[in-house]
Amino acid sequence: MNLLAVRGQAPKGIVDPQAAARRIRLATYPPAAALAPFVDYFWVVEWDRRGCAPETQRVLPYPNAHLVFELGRSAIHGVVRGAFDRPLTGAGKVLGVRFAPGGLRPFITQPLSTFTDTTIAADALLGMPAGEAEARVLGESDDLAMLAQAQTLLLARLPQVDDAALLAARLTAAAAAHNGPASVAQLCENMAIGERRLQRLFANYVGVPPKWVIQRYRLQEAIWRLAQPDAPDLASLAHALGFFDQAHFSRSFAELVGSTPLDYRRSQLATVA
Repeated sequence: MNLLAVRGQAPKGIVDPQAAARRIRLATYPPAAALAPFVDYFWVVEWDRRGCAPETQRVLPYPNAHLVFELGRSAIHGVVRGAFDRPLTGAGKVLGVRFAPGGLRPFITQPLSTFTDTTIAADALLGMPAGEAEARVLGESDDLAMLAQAQTLLLARLPQVDDAALLAARLTAAAAAHNGPASVAQLCENMAIGERRLQRLFANYVGVPPKWVIQRYRLQEAIWRLAQPDAPDLASLAHALGFFDQAHFSRSFAELVGSTPLDYRRSQLATVA
């Protein structure tokens, strides 16, 4: 099954995008205007591995929480700090809501740092048992109908826009910017915010510390660039992303991805060939 993304290519965060294209179909859809302050996009993943050997798809998450509608497993997923490995067997289809950094907090009553790396029930957010909402969404036959159901559920529970949530989104966007800050101190200086306030804001609205956010964006960019046919050499890439040196870059990359940048690059070239 081929991967079909709205933008015509796999988004950043998917490890081994060439192989992923053979395993899953992925589509992303923008939110309704009223949800735009809270939601980055909706996503649908579909797979059919019947008759195929089981495989695992690895994703390196961003600092985003998700509301996921999946048969028997619908829940709110906090930010995942490590790699997320999903075994693919049989056939299935999932719809997810990727909240903007800070965008989930106005819908719920607890800081996001209280459920980092885990899930919480979605019943309160949805205003009904999650199983009932799941049946409404997954009972539809196509992506757009599923999307309409999910948006209707969220719009019925729409909170007021939260200025602190919007600030959290601006700060994470600054961390993600091209040639953005390489340290928390630089982020504070660039955005004119004190470090203690930044730390408290991220714990409440984002779920992970700002240092983690900065490092994750740099590594996500590295993974993306190394999967492209015109990827730069490792020394140039390490320098461009603000790592102290190539060795530091290689260690950080291997800890997250499970292979060195050079090995990962070779695997992507072999897949293309």
